[in-house]
Amino acid sequence: MPHRLNDAALDQLFRTARTYNAFGGEVDDDTLRQLYDLLKWGPTQANLGPARLVFVKSAQAKARLGPALDAGNHAKTMAAPVTVIIGRDEDFHDKLPYLFPHADARAWFDGPRTGREKPSLRNMALQAGYLILAARALGLDAGPMTGFDNAKVDAAFFAGTAVKSDILVNLGRGDPASVYPRSPRLSFDEAARIE
Repeated sequence: MPHRLNDAALDQLFRTARTYNAFGGEVDDDTLRQLYDLLKWGPTQANLGPARLVFVKSAQAKARLGPALDAGNHAKTMAAPVTVIIGRDEDFHDKLPYLFPHADARAWFDGPRTGREKPSLRNMALQAGYLILAARALGLDAGPMTGFDNAKVDAAFFAGTAVKSDILVNLGRGDPASVYPRSPRLSFDEAARIE
């Protein structure tokens, strides 16, 4: 890397960034394209890139998403400018001849979908983290959540595909009044060691 990010950038990405429960503002389509164009560069195993995204903005799309939301997530999600459905393509290996052309990586994942579940979940989770960091880098706030009926979301947005929903992320301008007091984190010595 050419240089260390300054403290303001590190604050924006990590130290002062928060998970918001209420959002305002607008998020234009160009910003969503920029967000994807950043997150796609984050590394995944063998460049799998299994995440598949639906940016829910329109009233019609929100009406399809609403019935799948848990009660505690409904109001904030319906009010958010954008909700990203992050799913994972269980047939991600079909794209590997293009995404990982220097080896026959597709063959590594041939067979039943159950054999692809763990790599698709692991690498989609990486991409979800990249999405949140990309959003913060672009000046957006994020509110990730898992309180929803996956089967309903899959039926409404991924029917007839090998994509399964896993995470929702609300995006917009976070309302500071909607955050809880900062929760503690484990210290280095509690969570890590150097050998």
